[in-house]
Amino acid sequence: MTDVVDSDELLRRMQRARACAERERRAWRTRSSAPDPPGADGTDDAAVRALAYEVVVRVLDEILVPGRHDKDD
Repeated sequence: MTDVVDSDELLRRMQRARACAERERRAWRTRSSAPDPPGADGTDDAAVRALAYEVVVRVLDEILVPGRHDKDD
């Protein structure tokens, strides 16, 4: 990680990271609502992962568009 990047490249990387986190959040949210076989713990794990990705998206949103969540909180 010794590459020097300009601010535009850093912004693009953060936007890609946010888009990836949003896709993962949606995928895990879908998995958390799917029925599990009895005794399986998959929906709980999926719900936790969806929540984690939601937090990542919110943090990146605040970095990329400051003040976006002020009204929500």
